Amino acid sequence: MRPRTPELTVDAIIELDDGKVVLVERKNFPPGWAIPGGFVDPGETLAEAVRREALEETSLRIDVREIFHVYSQPSRDPRGHTVSVVYHCTASGEPEGGDDARTARAFSPDSLPEDIAFDHDKVLSQFFSWKKTGRKPSVEE
Repeated sequence: MRPRTPELTVDAIIELDDGKVVLVERKNFPPGWAIPGGFVDPGETLAEAVRREALEETSLRIDVREIFHVYSQPSRDPRGHTVSVVYHCTASGEPEGGDDARTARAFSPDSLPEDIAFDHDKVLSQFFSWKKTGRKPSVEE
């Protein structure tokens, strides 16, 4: 029997007009704040999945800009090994939590919450570094 293949997920780093990013407070395990995202449904493209997840969790219609990075470290998700394609997206408006997000809020880079789930603190740190330097993380990061 072959081992189970890791689930493919997408995450949306949603940047608002004022430079803040949108995070959602999770309703489910693990607790904390996270980048909006979730699983890719069968028959769905990655771009469709990231738009759907962002709308479900934040009520924002996003503009997908580009793939920021792909994360695949087995320890990144305590629910099991997932591979996540993280997109850089933009949007306008006020986020509102929905689906499995208790709430959604915009945070400036210097005022992120302390209780960030998964490896999203690392992802956000690399994203803000890329915005300053123009250097995306390497495959090994």
